[in-house]
Amino acid sequence: MSSLYLARLKPDERQALISKLHATQKGSCFICEQAIDLVIHKDTLDVDHVVPLNDRGKDDPVNFALTHASCNRSKQASNLEVARVLHRFKLLKEELEAENRSPNLGDLLKKAGGGNHALGFKLSANEITYSLSELGDNALRSVPVYKDELSGFSFFFANFPIQYLAHDDHINPRSIGPNISKLVEEFYKKRPQLHVPLAWMKSEGGKCAIQVFDGQHKAAAQIMLGVKALPVRVFIDPDPDTLITTNTNAGTTLKQVAFDKSVQRHLGSSLYQDRIQRFLKETGRPQDDLSFSERDLVTHFKGQSKEIKRYILDAVRNGVTSDPGNKLRDYIDFGGRGKESPLSYSTIEKTFYSFFVFQEVLETPINYRAEEGENPRIVECNQILRLMNLIAEVLYVDKFDSDVGTDKIESKLQKGEIPKLDHLRAFRMSKEEIIYNWLQLVGQVARTYFITLGKPDPKDRLFQMPFPDQVWDNIRKFLGNLVVMPLWVNIDLSETIFGGKQNNGFWKTVFETGRTPQGMEVLVKPINLIEMIK
Repeated sequence: MSSLYLARLKPDERQALISKLHATQKGSCFICEQAIDLVIHKDTLDVDHVVPLNDRGKDDPVNFALTHASCNRSKQASNLEVARVLHRFKLLKEELEAENRSPNLGDLLKKAGGGNHALGFKLSANEITYSLSELGDNALRSVPVYKDELSGFSFFFANFPIQYLAHDDHINPRSIGPNISKLVEEFYKKRPQLHVPLAWMKSEGGKCAIQVFDGQHKAAAQIMLGVKALPVRVFIDPDPDTLITTNTNAGTTLKQVAFDKSVQRHLGSSLYQDRIQRFLKETGRPQDDLSFSERDLVTHFKGQSKEIKRYILDAVRNGVTSDPGNKLRDYIDFGGRGKESPLSYSTIEKTFYSFFVFQEVLETPINYRAEEGENPRIVECNQILRLMNLIAEVLYVDKFDSDVGTDKIESKLQKGEIPKLDHLRAFRMSKEEIIYNWLQLVGQVARTYFITLGKPDPKDRLFQMPFPDQVWDNIRKFLGNLVVMPLWVNIDLSETIFGGKQNNGFWKTVFETGRTPQGMEVLVKPINLIEMIK
């Protein structure tokens, strides 16, 4: 809503207001907090309401702020104070991109000066007494300890300064998602939280950190707004395996939180490591003894065979996905709803991991030939990672433009908006039904090499077989010939085969016959693997 107050100002009055706001803000932009030069930025400044008029903000100088025009027009919230908070979060995200990760609660606690003290306490059967002496508050506080009737866990409620709170990224590996902006606005409007963060602590030693494992988004939003203490429900000596399982179920079978698949795999990987530690303890083995197999784990944990198998496979998938050297990560949307990345994590699961991760448990010891680099699971992970990197280099790096993204590409083509052809090629080849087919051909290229040498078909264990350089050379040639096929950049096909979602069988027919199931010619001739690796 436009400002009647600003509209009535004469040029010299407006300049006087700008100068006054500039001085009040100590020469910095209200949103990005970077310097404003009234001469250099003269024609690129905005004066805007801090609290929007439609939120009952006043059309008065007390409610005005000075910003860079670009900051004001790209702000993430209409309220400028919220926009400033979200801009700080954006800077933190950019800072952590070098570590190939997004911010979590621990990062926000650290930025706010939290997470640096352990709580001193004394525990009895019915209450816990503690002090905040590290903050200069030596008063003794006592609160009741309760017992959860179903789980048997003991717990208490307390309001802790953020200095005593830490983030448990083992139980909850989630990063802060894009919905944080809505939560920040919600709390800014003074609407109270309906769920307190959950945390845990150890009773031994008389001093420990309070580890938050649930409710991190609500906690993060409040910390971003400057809150210095949070109410928390703290479990005492809980079984960590139970907490991990509960957290996993909340995002999967119970659908209580929006866990994306990659987070589920991370949790599954954590559960796999926990099961290994339990197996070692329950069988009396040394902590560094990995001479048992995946099958031994399944056999030991009777009644949990499906879960153990899933944890094992989750560990493989998570190992590849979270590898810092994975160049394909930058082109995967882990939330599943974005429009900036060409690939969804769901697509990665249905293709790379479905095709190339051996889906059964192994009989060989977990440490089998690990030092020689010939451990089946290690070989599998390394080769899938190498394939991902190869595909990233051929199809995405310096070719796919995230600023253009994937939103309505074909519709824009039909209206005459032509993106760079490299971007169009990457976008089309990334469609799930298309990559589903051409990635299987990549596996066939590798499998054919072994069969041609007279060796048994590796079948589902293909990527556990070390590929010689010739196989990688064949794959690179296949990909190189695949990406230059004219259909990927044919604008005329936008209204036909690329105009809507096709199924996997549609593209299987195209690759095998050169035509659609309806008889429309798409390729000059069917794909011939022998010719494609020349």
